[in-house]
Amino acid sequence: MSQTSRARASRLKVLALVSLFALPLLVAWAMVTWRVGIPEQRTAHGDLAPDIPALSAWPLVGEFAPAVAGDWVLAFDCSADCAALADQWWRLHRALGREAPRVSRLRVGGDTEALPGEALANWTERPAWHAPDRLWVLDPQGLPVLAYGPEASPRDVLDDINRLLRMNPEVLRREKPKLAGR
Repeated sequence: MSQTSRARASRLKVLALVSLFALPLLVAWAMVTWRVGIPEQRTAHGDLAPDIPALSAWPLVGEFAPAVAGDWVLAFDCSADCAALADQWWRLHRALGREAPRVSRLRVGGDTEALPGEALANWTERPAWHAPDRLWVLDPQGLPVLAYGPEASPRDVLDDINRLLRMNPEVLRREKPKLAGR
């Protein structure tokens, strides 16, 4: 094999290697530029990022803050059939399995007793964004993530909450190591 054919083979290898890395970038650029192959639909079943204030700004009265601090919160308005609604969201909470401790339930309104693991609060005044029998999913900082109407399927809500918990893993709190018994 001559010197020129070796040089040509080396150049072809380098060109093939460069094209191997450049081709995905060109395809991605074309997809973004011409909007080809990019999914348009949303995957959440509820209303994403509802236009409501954070939980700390809700006009509520009750000792619920310690019960929901640092957890994902299922806050629901209990208007018409409060016992059935509270039972439905209790069953959904139980269906979360090992992820259930990361989620708290906050029932707003209603006159029935609290179910296990449920915090109670009442409206001091109904806000303008209030709608009866709604469910809101709030993140650990109390910001609204999803909102569901009374027609929401518990299966769809469970799917969305499982996706949120999977995409936002729990940060383990570790104690500082103790050195030499200090």
